[in-house]
Amino acid sequence: MAAVQDPDTTAAAPADERPVKAMTIGAVCKALRQEFPDISISKIRYLEDQKLLEPRRTPGGYRLYAAGDVARLRTILRMQRDEFLPLRVIRQELVAGRVDADEPPVPAAVEAAGARPRRRPSVSVTGGGALYTLEDVVDDTRAEPRLVAELEEYGVIKGELRAGTRYYDETEREIVRAVTELARYGVGGRNLRAFRTSADREAALLQQILAPALRSRNTERRKEAVEALENLAAVTTHLKHLLLIRDLRKIVG
Repeated sequence: MAAVQDPDTTAAAPADERPVKAMTIGAVCKALRQEFPDISISKIRYLEDQKLLEPRRTPGGYRLYAAGDVARLRTILRMQRDEFLPLRVIRQELVAGRVDADEPPVPAAVEAAGARPRRRPSVSVTGGGALYTLEDVVDDTRAEPRLVAELEEYGVIKGELRAGTRYYDETEREIVRAVTELARYGVGGRNLRAFRTSADREAALLQQILAPALRSRNTERRKEAVEALENLAAVTTHLKHLLLIRDLRKIVG
């Protein structure tokens, strides 16, 4: 019995089904691999399942990506790689109309010289934004109240008590959201103490590096120090991600 071919992985769709300049998912994957070495057809399909991409389909079942679809995909991948944004935030950015310019990858020599654009932090260090009650957090993240209480017990989040009501800022709400995903695999507050300890050590290191500028009486210097702090936080997050991926590759062989 002949193997059934997936039309999306074939080199091209039939000429009468493919409009000019449209690309199959396999061709898109190949075109973006230079900038995103880890790109795969399954990853692109996952983004489709999350309703972040909606390529046209032919009657024969081919996914066809127009230039706008490819630009949107590139933007999504850059936000994941450079800004570590969750899909929910990426979806909001796309709804707001964000699509990155179609720029080629930065050459290694240029990047080494420090000319690569600053990494934009996904969360500002200058403030936690709006405040949310426990009910708000539970409703938004679908977390169990006991999980939120456990996270406070182990110091993973730290709510603020005001007039008898405990409030959580946006960062703490997103921490709860992330832990809710981990909880599906049996990860609880006690398992996250290592993350808490690691974050404390990294914060202390960055504070040590920038302490003189952060304490400066010069407003402009303090502003530059805060920007540097956010940039360093994004860089260290990227470094942790790379180290984790390296170690996970050892696990899967």
